[in-house]
Amino acid sequence: MIIIQPIGGLCNRMRAIGSAMILAEKRGEKVHIYWKVAPELGCPFEELFEKPAAFSLVNYHSDYYLPKIFRQLTSRRLGNDEIRSVRTGEGLPDDFIKTLPGRLYIATEEHFYPNRDYSAFVPQKRHLDKVSALTGPASHLIGVHIRRTDNKPAIGKSSTDAFLAAMEAEIAADPDVRFYLATDDLSEEKTLREHFPGRIISNEGRDLSRDSVTGIQDALVDLYSLSRCSKIIGSFYSSFTDLAADIRGIPLIVAGEEKA
Repeated sequence: MIIIQPIGGLCNRMRAIGSAMILAEKRGEKVHIYWKVAPELGCPFEELFEKPAAFSLVNYHSDYYLPKIFRQLTSRRLGNDEIRSVRTGEGLPDDFIKTLPGRLYIATEEHFYPNRDYSAFVPQKRHLDKVSALTGPASHLIGVHIRRTDNKPAIGKSSTDAFLAAMEAEIAADPDVRFYLATDDLSEEKTLREHFPGRIISNEGRDLSRDSVTGIQDALVDLYSLSRCSKIIGSFYSSFTDLAADIRGIPLIVAGEEKA
């Protein structure tokens, strides 16, 4: 059995679980998940997604949760540092996998296998209904994800001017285009609404906190709304940007990044 404790925010967790599922398939094993309800993600799994068929899952709130501790003590543990030291562009090497015993406990925020299949994650209907209400048929709709707060690489590379330039280029190509905006910075939203009047759609009134159920649910709505768009203009070094594009395999432009 592969036991995984995904770490970090929503998208890091989804990518880590997706990676664990690929590893489990390679080993012919099942996946069990310990999902921590914590300040960085204050929401149980079932408040976001339907009960999964692809894996079993337990929510917990304290690091002193005894079943988790028992699994940690009786399993081979694999964490961020070791994963980073052995991972390649194809994932974990086969020779390394062969050294791992039957019971494996992975605690990570890492995306340790390339993956674009997130069909195991099915948002609750009420969240999908909100996504549909926000995006409509999504024709002439491009997603924009501006990551700010503590993400210094995103702030440095994907500046506001870079987003404005990318969006102006899309308008030049399609005068009817509109933008679904997901951002953790309301001042950025104000700037874009002033610059592109009548073209910005967002989940207005959303909760930007990450330590509450409503905050994570609103993040989920933003994630899947972006995924419904025809393409995404996103932030550098952002798992949210990358996963929003990966869910449906839509084109991604990283603001401020030179085209090859």
